Amino acid sequence: MRVIVDFDLCESNALCMAAAPEVFEVRDDDFLYVLQDEPGEELRDKVEEAVRRCPKQAITLEG
Repeated sequence: MRVIVDFDLCESNALCMAAAPEVFEVRDDDFLYVLQDEPGEELRDKVEEAVRRCPKQAITLEG
């Protein structure tokens, strides 16, 4: 699975980080960072939850 973020849509509201902190991080500079572009299958449920929580639909998954 590959995580893709449309940073033009992203508001860095950290809802994705709350769902999957192993994969997403909003830092003190208020920007979202993807810690793992290709997280393991053990994180799929968390990453899918992050996708659902994104109010701007800025996160998509491939694979």
